[in-house]
Amino acid sequence: MILDTNGLSAFAEGEPALEPLLRKAAQIAIPVIVLGEYRYGIAHSRDRKHYEEWLTAYLSRFRIFDVDEETTISYRDVRTELKRAGTPIPSNDVWIAALCRQHRLPLLSRDRHFDAVPGIRRLEW
Repeated sequence: MILDTNGLSAFAEGEPALEPLLRKAAQIAIPVIVLGEYRYGIAHSRDRKHYEEWLTAYLSRFRIFDVDEETTISYRDVRTELKRAGTPIPSNDVWIAALCRQHRLPLLSRDRHFDAVPGIRRLEW
């Protein structure tokens, strides 16, 4: 399972509804894009110290997915399909969707616009 930024945030908050979903996952991965968005959020949070400590404690439990050449091909395909369908999504989310497709993993996210991406299974809590 790949976590979107709102999924990672909910995990950090200890959202109880996530527990059954996370327990079923063979692996939990975070795209570097999500990690960047999350770190940006931490930097602008009133509870910065708390979230930095949480991230330090938990980061090693996640697999971090970086963008590679294969991801760029998936990105091209996802973005082209969405443009043709008239359903664009934010650029960072195209990268996240591309990684989901590349690794054939579902996405934990509350963002419904991922439902417009063919081949992506979105999990919501």
